[in-house]
Amino acid sequence: MTLIGRTRVRGIETLSLDSPDTRNALSAALVGELTDALTDCAKDAGVRAVVLTHTGNTFCAGADLRDPPPADALVGLLRQIVELPRPVVARVTGHVRAGGLGLLGCCDIAVAAGTASFAFTEVRIGVAPAVISLPLLPRTDPRALARYCLTGERLDAAEAARIGLLTAAGGDGEDVDAVLEPVLDGLRRSAPEALAETKRLLTARVLEAFDRDAAQLTALSARLFASPPAREGMTAFLERRDPPWVL
Repeated sequence: MTLIGRTRVRGIETLSLDSPDTRNALSAALVGELTDALTDCAKDAGVRAVVLTHTGNTFCAGADLRDPPPADALVGLLRQIVELPRPVVARVTGHVRAGGLGLLGCCDIAVAAGTASFAFTEVRIGVAPAVISLPLLPRTDPRALARYCLTGERLDAAEAARIGLLTAAGGDGEDVDAVLEPVLDGLRRSAPEALAETKRLLTARVLEAFDRDAAQLTALSARLFASPPAREGMTAFLERRDPPWVL
């Protein structure tokens, strides 16, 4: 079964996370397929830009707790999005949690419907947003990020745009594709080489974070996911009950 849908219209390659039964969780298989699809886009001169979107009511629920990808594979995927010599645009019409926010952070432009919701839920299952902090720390408001990473609170699309997690959010009744239309038109009107060089300028600080911190944060993520609190937190989540630390 294919986990990544692919279509192309006038140079815009749309890659859809297509595992709605798992809420598009980042399984080893999905990460592998998305990595391969992005590799194809990088090699194809007919691709002007990539839109990353989803089927179902969830863009991405974070790591698949039953089949998590290796931490280095997730880091590799995130870096690939940042380094891709094509702009990558996130199109979100549903919910985004945990590791899914890392995908948004790596995209050059991220647009969501006004009904979308977001949450850094890692602390609630006993881990930390270690790997996804690589693209998010350089691009989002630090005080707001501290609040939402430490509490796991849900935030709406307007707040996500305010803190830099999104580029833009649709208003009440506003279709996300209407918000995207001028973005995609602008990309189609831009020279491919100029887009690649401009993206290189804009992502330099993010790639510095990967170069400096990726190995340390990958090790931290692996250690936390293997810890007793994480095992209990993930079990509680899968059993739909509170973990023992909830007061």
